[in-house]
Amino acid sequence: MTTASTSQVRQNYHQDSEAALNRQINLELYASYVYLSMSYYLDRDDVALKNFAKYFLHQSHEEREHLQNQRSGRIFLQDIKKPDCDDWESGL
Repeated sequence: MTTASTSQVRQNYHQDSEAALNRQINLELYASYVYLSMSYYLDRDDVALKNFAKYFLHQSHEEREHLQNQRSGRIFLQDIKKPDCDDWESGL
């Protein structure tokens, strides 16, 4: 039986590779968070760009799929940085 900190798919996985993959996973989470922020902003009644909102919501889901498809020995999640912008002004 394995413990929570070991991976059944990990075999001779170099520590630097694992760290790089974890950085990539955290970047994918950040990108998903930014796209989600854009989607919610564009879906507001006073902005009303529903198709842009749907597009960015789809992009947010796609970024999360990317990170789920990447395998690592262990994942070390970091704090997700808040997007630099909250007021996107337009879909472009």
